[in-house]
Amino acid sequence: ATSAQYADLAESYTADADYAPGTVLSFGGTAEVTQSNWDSDRRIAGVISTNPSYVMNATLKGEHVAVVALQGRVPTLVNGPVRKGDLMVSAGNGRARAEADPKIGAVIGKALEDFAGESGTIEVVVGRI
Repeated sequence: ATSAQYADLAESYTADADYAPGTVLSFGGTAEVTQSNWDSDRRIAGVISTNPSYVMNATLKGEHVAVVALQGRVPTLVNGPVRKGDLMVSAGNGRARAEADPKIGAVIGKALEDFAGESGTIEVVVGRI
C-alpha cells in the first residue's frame, strides 16, 4: 500500500508496565522502555501510539509491549501552555511540554496545535525537529 488512514510509523519495544496512549517514553528502566520521568530527558524513545499505520517489530513478545510512535502525528499527553510549532520535550510523569531551546537528544517533535490548559492531550508531529 502507498497510503493509509492512520497517522504514524511505530515500533514495538518491551516495557516495564502498560502505558496509556500518548504517554512519553524513554529508553531505560527494567525493560527496553519506561515512562519518561525527567524534565527534558535526553533518552526519549517516543510516544505510545494511538493508531499506527505501520508497526515494525510487531511480533515482539513480552509481559508488556509498548507500540512507540517514531514518526508522524500522535496524540500526546502535555503540560501547557503550548503553541503550534513549538518544539516538545519531556516534562516528566510521561508528559511533554514546549521548550524554546531544547538539549540535543531531548526533542520529541513539534506541536501541531495550541494548548492553553494545565494538562491535556494534543497532536504532536513526532520526529520532526
